[in-house]
Amino acid sequence: MGRLGNISGKEAVKAFQKAGWQTIGQVGSHLVMSKPGVRVNLSIPQHKELSVGTLRALIRNADLSVEDFLSLL
Repeated sequence: MGRLGNISGKEAVKAFQKAGWQTIGQVGSHLVMSKPGVRVNLSIPQHKELSVGTLRALIRNADLSVEDFLSLL
């Protein structure tokens, strides 16, 4: 399993875009993304560094594995 440290919100958004997620708006400092055919939205904080727990929850909600996400970076 890879390491999930030191990933910014901007880097996470780019990785999720490669996986087919699209930006639909922004609420405060959080970017909201959706994907056709998926019922959940991702709310990604635009911080310099995301906490590991937040990033894991986003990856789980996107139905990706940690390895898949790291390969998208």
